Amino acid sequence: MRVKVKVITNAKENSVSKRDGGLVVRTTEVPEKGKANKKVFRLLANYLNTSISKIRLVRGKTSNLKIFEY
Repeated sequence: MRVKVKVITNAKENSVSKRDGGLVVRTTEVPEKGKANKKVFRLLANYLNTSISKIRLVRGKTSNLKIFEY
């Protein structure tokens, strides 16, 4: 299944919420050297109740709009 994710970095707290047929992931990490992406993977895995290894980034490695597959 594919899911559209909007990522907001430098947020006050880490959270995942539904919006407009996709998800919004807020992370306290900065978008440097993949730190934010790693945190997004962990937050999504927790939210989707699955392991990180079962989540794959399909599109948007350096964008705030991403598509994940799980």
